[in-house]
Amino acid sequence: MGMPRRITRAACVRGTVAGAAATFVLIALGCQQPGSSSSEAPSGTPAGSPSASAPGKAPSNPPRTIPSVRGFDPGTGSGWRPGRDSRVVADLKGPLADEARMIADELGIKAVSGKPHRGDLSLALKPGQSGGREGYALTVKDGSARITGAADAGVFYGTRTVKQALRSGDRVPAGVIHDRPGRPQRGLNLDIARKFYTASWIEARLREMADLKLNQLGLHFSDDQGFRIQSSSHPEIVSRQHLTKAEVRGIVALAQRLHITVIPEIDSPGHLGAVIAAHPGLQLRNASGTSFEGAVDISDPAAARIVDELMREYAPLFPGRYWHLGADEYMALTVKDPQASFPQLAQAAERKYGSRAKVQDLATGWLNDRAAVARELGKQPKAWNDGFFTGGVVTPDRRIEVEYWTGRLKWPARQPEEYLREGRDLVNLNSEYLYYVLGEPNGFYYPTGERIYEEWTPGTLRGTKPLADKKLTGPDRVLGARFAIWSDHPEAQTQAEVAQGIRLPLAALAQRLWYPGTPPLTWADFSKLADRLGV
Repeated sequence: MGMPRRITRAACVRGTVAGAAATFVLIALGCQQPGSSSSEAPSGTPAGSPSASAPGKAPSNPPRTIPSVRGFDPGTGSGWRPGRDSRVVADLKGPLADEARMIADELGIKAVSGKPHRGDLSLALKPGQSGGREGYALTVKDGSARITGAADAGVFYGTRTVKQALRSGDRVPAGVIHDRPGRPQRGLNLDIARKFYTASWIEARLREMADLKLNQLGLHFSDDQGFRIQSSSHPEIVSRQHLTKAEVRGIVALAQRLHITVIPEIDSPGHLGAVIAAHPGLQLRNASGTSFEGAVDISDPAAARIVDELMREYAPLFPGRYWHLGADEYMALTVKDPQASFPQLAQAAERKYGSRAKVQDLATGWLNDRAAVARELGKQPKAWNDGFFTGGVVTPDRRIEVEYWTGRLKWPARQPEEYLREGRDLVNLNSEYLYYVLGEPNGFYYPTGERIYEEWTPGTLRGTKPLADKKLTGPDRVLGARFAIWSDHPEAQTQAEVAQGIRLPLAALAQRLWYPGTPPLTWADFSKLADRLGV
């Protein structure tokens, strides 16, 4: 997961006035003016891939977007671009009002209710349309464009395609696009516990993510070095630099408009140093009195109580589906003989789970108990893969999604196949490709978009090879992936440097998660397109 101890362990063993306005809009979007020719056609583009040929009577080419559209039935004609009388048409009192107003604002035209006219972009829901909640159809014919989808998310993604097509060319090509994601979970994980990121910086990343059709932001806001969200139940644990609840509400509200789910994470029972600093009695100590940074004594009911109180406080602040429990790197389970080193944990395990129970069972029970709280709060729990143990008296709840991060081969870790064969669903955060660790400690390096684009796949969970058994890595089992920023050395990069450093890796990840198979563009052409699109 890229947290400090995780890394440490690895090292030891993450015209007219109106016409002029329309022209201005096209310039702002990076579009070409009528009569100009494109100089951005990629050289060596594979057959069937987008090109920048001028519109005419020949069949059109698919738009150049990131991620690439998955299906395109070419049409003929001039395609669509906003003209002096163009409008975005939707029911502005209905579920697509936000989507209509957003794309209208981006294109510099009006959003209206009513019947669409020639030259308009119209949006509509079409229940039962194929492609699921995030799929859409974009039809361009006779100088008009229409986006339909089974749900608002799909229609929103159709507007992202329109926006990008106008930036990469001078119009949306004639024809029909049928598009949908390859994986349901696609996103960014952000450690704000060890490096404080401002609300405005996070909101800027959300806007960039939305244009890439990414739909999750994981927010790791509690760790040994800081606790970064205002708390009413435990104000004593909150760091000086933190997000207020009003700022979090603003972030979440923007995310909801952009169809992004914010996933909160309070990592426990390790990585609770900021909590322990205010409550030293919760500190885990071994039989010799040695303390273990960030680890709470899970035999003490007060440790569970404070975590559960925080979960209950923050659940209304994060109305999305998921809650991340953490569960990685509990230091009591990193020693040779946990039972001898931590007799209080061993005794608590036996009292709760019977004479055969061990410390790992107490840790598994902790995970299961926190998962039960998450479900009570209406959340789907997630946890890091190294918090799931085998061979114990207590079995980890099978309904917890496994977030697999231990991708570097030199690390001791259970193989991803084991979790999948147990019937568990996985999300890919392979640290070999998807970890951006500030300061590059312990053998980490800043990942490149090129390497993700050319080598990584959703089924590449550990090392550099995808799992051989394809039945285990379909979108119903490996649900997607997130690119993770870990702030181990917070001063190593500024916020602006982090934003620049993750730009192309995020674009590459978006491509691989939306568009199955080999990307249609070379990396050189893809990176040029990303620059042109501003993603």
